[in-house]
Amino acid sequence: MESLTYHDGGVALEGLIEAPRAASAKAPRPGVLVVPEVTGLAEHPKRRIAMLAELGYVALAADMYGAGVAPGWDNRERMLALRNDRPGLRRRVRAGFDALAARAEVDAKKVIAIGYCFGGGCVLELARMRTPAAGFVSFHGLLDTTLPAGPGDIKAPILAFTGVLDPIVPFEQVKDFEEEMQAAGADWRVITYGGAGHSFTNVDMKAGERPGFEYEAKADMRSWRGLLGFFGEIFGAT
Repeated sequence: MESLTYHDGGVALEGLIEAPRAASAKAPRPGVLVVPEVTGLAEHPKRRIAMLAELGYVALAADMYGAGVAPGWDNRERMLALRNDRPGLRRRVRAGFDALAARAEVDAKKVIAIGYCFGGGCVLELARMRTPAAGFVSFHGLLDTTLPAGPGDIKAPILAFTGVLDPIVPFEQVKDFEEEMQAAGADWRVITYGGAGHSFTNVDMKAGERPGFEYEAKADMRSWRGLLGFFGEIFGAT
């Protein structure tokens, strides 16, 4: 795992990139952009890019806040500032996508963007802005937007995993998202897990620490298998 410096205009960003050991011999490889939760580049996105590299993908955990910003819940205000500036949020997440796609070991036509919680919402904003990705996947992500997609805006398949007990992604938000995607003519799927709340893929989220935020092993396992199936549909064998 190495750091990767890239820029959003004048803002220096420092993501984390992991490549399969055989990447140099088999390049270019499919790439996966991983956009983290509100906490930023904590342990969860690090684990995910390592898992993706083991499967043969070049994976970049995006930096949404700026080089030198430590991970943690203190980043909530930074997250809210980005959510309140959707054009700025879109530029920031697109900078990570472009940095990954520009890598010599990455096939720029085979980059999928995935995200978790706040990062899931960021990935959906990438989709809405006509980003030329091969696919978009949101795990327990925020589904709302102030800039909804129009007909023809979504250029690749979308897969969203959500939990029925998620306190910040209620049923009404899921319904609005589904209606937005249908009106846009997107190729989309939403999979809802019973018994799961927010952060269901993050093993570091302990029960009772934050109401409605809790790891749920079955939803984690099933959504990961769903992701692998999505990869197979988009990429075929890697």
